[in-house]
Amino acid sequence: MIVLGFDTATPATSVALSVGEGPIVQARDDPAPGQHPGHATRLLAMAHELLLGAGIAWSALERIAVGVGPGTFTGLRVGVATARGLALSLSCELVGVSSLRALAVPALAGADGPAVADAALAVIDARRGEAFAAAYERDEHGGAAIEMVRPRAYAPEELADVLSACGPRPDGGERRWLVVGDGALRYREHLQGAAVSIPDESSPLHLVSAAAICELALAMAPSAGEQVLPDYCRRPDAEIALAGAAAGAPRL
Repeated sequence: MIVLGFDTATPATSVALSVGEGPIVQARDDPAPGQHPGHATRLLAMAHELLLGAGIAWSALERIAVGVGPGTFTGLRVGVATARGLALSLSCELVGVSSLRALAVPALAGADGPAVADAALAVIDARRGEAFAAAYERDEHGGAAIEMVRPRAYAPEELADVLSACGPRPDGGERRWLVVGDGALRYREHLQGAAVSIPDESSPLHLVSAAAICELALAMAPSAGEQVLPDYCRRPDAEIALAGAAAGAPRL
């Protein structure tokens, strides 16, 4: 199956193409500090470059896979709207994938070296002093990213509680945690522990991979376009600001 996958949950734009045989090819656009994300301007251009390089026409795509978050409001809106538009115009299947699950898959698979953990906490910086996080483990048959704690927004000091809430492994042993994502780097001081490992800042494990989006999508059933929605995990900043302004407005 030919799958185009992408993720825009973080400031980066990640795009990948899976053609069934051979390695998944991918491209990234990581804005420099202080620069605006290039989701709206780079996403389709990067996808076109991957298709062109593989000699595949847009019409040959069989499935579109998109990271649905949680993440930035604008980024998710761009990514999901683009995915739904492509699936409709190309008459191909559409799958929405958790961006946090996609972040956990390479960590549990040992993509950056030997696997050193049996559980992963995926953490995306949510701004406003919060982090989006979810916990995953490998099952006894070697399957990766079995959800233990569903995605939601946390205060930094609550992140360690997520780890302790998962308890020991089914065999009673202590879980070995790998914590990944830009939120793991930003809130590292809240996640220190003997059984917790946080990769170096340069590790690709901290980046949401569109290749993982493709891999997960291949094992999922397609959805109707209107069923693929962004998972914001909280109200958008603009909505909160409007509510605050309304609450502070003088009553007539």
